[in-house]
Amino acid sequence: MAKAIKQIERIEITEEEQRKQDLQEIEDSLLKNKDALLDTLDLLNHMHDRGVIPLLSGLFAEGDKVLQILIKKADTKETANTLKNLLLMVGVLGTINVKQLEPILLKLNAGIARVAESKDDDDTIGYFDIVRSLKDPEINRSIALFFEFLKGMGSATEHLERTTQLPEHQAQHANPDHRF
Repeated sequence: MAKAIKQIERIEITEEEQRKQDLQEIEDSLLKNKDALLDTLDLLNHMHDRGVIPLLSGLFAEGDKVLQILIKKADTKETANTLKNLLLMVGVLGTINVKQLEPILLKLNAGIARVAESKDDDDTIGYFDIVRSLKDPEINRSIALFFEFLKGMGSATEHLERTTQLPEHQAQHANPDHRF
């Protein structure tokens, strides 16, 4: 029967052996991540060539002064309103139906291209010219689209609006039949 081990002898690694193991581990890691490291070094080189690295060094060297200036600038009513507006705009952008917007943008681009191609004559248009142009199918379609757009803008959307008001102030404007 085997005897129980009563004393454990630890193998002590010398400082030189530990250093060799650490260097081998670093070398293995460098080889494993060679492409990522080369890309990172390339990026750092481009940043240095463009003056980004010295700029960042200066910012970190004068960090307290820069931070104080940023805090003073951020602590204004205009900055707070800008941030609120930016967040609201980002929220609104998320509600836009791009599939519905695409045909309108294509028509808008076509209109802009047509204006760019037109001559800048000083010809005046008379009342009868305007009435006569209503028979043009392209103009008629444009006017019909414009009227549909105006109807959509005039429809009640208060129930869809997001608000930044406090809840106690929101109750005053909660009537969905309210119009401008």
